[in-house]
Parts: sequence; C-alpha cells; structure tokens
Amino acid sequence: MFIDCHCHLDLYSNIEIESIIKKCRKKSIGLIINNGVNCASNRKSLELSEKFKEIKCALGAYPIDALSMSAEELKKELDFIKKNGKDIVAIGEVGIDFKESEDKIKQIEIFRKFIRLSKKIKRTLIIHSRKAEKEVVDILEEEKAEKVLMHCFSGNMKLVERIVGNGWNLSIPAIVKYSEHFQNIVKMVPISNLLCETDSPFLHPEKKSNNTPENVIESYKKIAEIKCISIKECEKVIEDNFKRLFN
Repeated sequence: MFIDCHCHLDLYSNIEIESIIKKCRKKSIGLIINNGVNCASNRKSLELSEKFKEIKCALGAYPIDALSMSAEELKKELDFIKKNGKDIVAIGEVGIDFKESEDKIKQIEIFRKFIRLSKKIKRTLIIHSRKAEKEVVDILEEEKAEKVLMHCFSGNMKLVERIVGNGWNLSIPAIVKYSEHFQNIVKMVPISNLLCETDSPFLHPEKKSNNTPENVIESYKKIAEIKCISIKECEKVIEDNFKRLFN
C-alpha cells in the first residue's frame, strides 16, 4: 500500500473527505496521517481517525498557532495530547517558523515542550522547520530526540547529513516531481530514511490547488526512478520505514 504521512484533510468538508477517501481506496492509499495544527484541528483529526480506518492521527500545534495560545491554553492542549497518547501515532505538526514570526525565544520554548512530551508518551515527532532548519536540528539534538520525521525539509545538505546521522527520517512531498531540492535529498539520503507525503491540500504536484493524498503516488514514482528500483519495491521499503517509525 501507499502511505501519506503528512496531510491536513480536516481543511476539507466532510463530504469532500468522504470522496477523497473513496478515491484513495481505489489507488491503494492505505494509510494517511492527518496532522493537527491547533485545538480545533486536533479534535477533528481524532474524529477522522475514528471514522476512517485509513486515517491515523497526529496531534500538535503549528508554530504560529501555538504562539497565539496563552500559557494556560498551551498547557491544556499539551495535557489533551498526553491524555490521547494511546490513540495517536505522532505529535505533529510542531516546530519552528521564522518566516511567519521572529519571536524566537517563545517558539523555541514551546518546541522544547512538545519534544519532551513526545519522549514522555513515546510518540514520533513530525517537524515543521521553515526558515529555522538549523535551529530545529540543533534543538532536537540537544533534547536527544529519537523518533523524528522532518516534514518537507528545505534545509541545506549538511543539515540533511546530520538528520540522517541521527537516524531521523525525511518525508518527501509530491512536488518532488519538479523540485530539484527534494530530488537531491532523495539522491543523497538512504531510502531507509525516507517516507512520502502530500501536505494536502497544499503542494499539488501539478502546481494546482486542492492537493489530496492520492497524489502521494508521485513521491513514490520519483523515489523509485531516482533509486533505480521498481514502484513495488519502493512501496514495500516505505511501508517498512513507516512501521519502524510509527510502531
């Protein structure tokens, strides 16, 4: 089966989600991780994981959403994630974003809290790192994070080397179809450290709007092409990677 390890289906209507899941089933998209970004989407993600067997749940707070929370609100959300730890496969999407906010101190403080929670409940971290790639890698190393998936990582290849050296993973978005940066990551990184994602409804591989998890197949196709293996072999390796990371 094909796996989309990072998307936001909660941004679609219930009717649209039903249609998307039906199309995914026809194309053997067997697992989809829906990533929460705030209080509302965390609850919707849990709801979707209960309704559809294909959907697994990650709970988190997008860096900018987390900044908008009071200390009390953030604590409540961390407690909510901890309480639902057995029903989720990851903590995500969490991280740092210096493009949308220059509040470095608070972002780093919040990020550390999510890392420590992930270790406490033994769940994988799904990481956002826009314009803060080095800082994110530094902090993950300082906190001795173990199970890490770098979502749509745009950092340089020296940072990619550190990620692989730490035994962490990178998810390759469907835009690898045309993105030289992600193609270079695939060339450099052992396939045992790779997974696939769409970031739906964003990052459509044809540069259109409303991306969906069925397009994750484009990631598999490009990885298979670059690694000179069959789609079937690529599918099997990525599935093994997924099971190892999210066990």
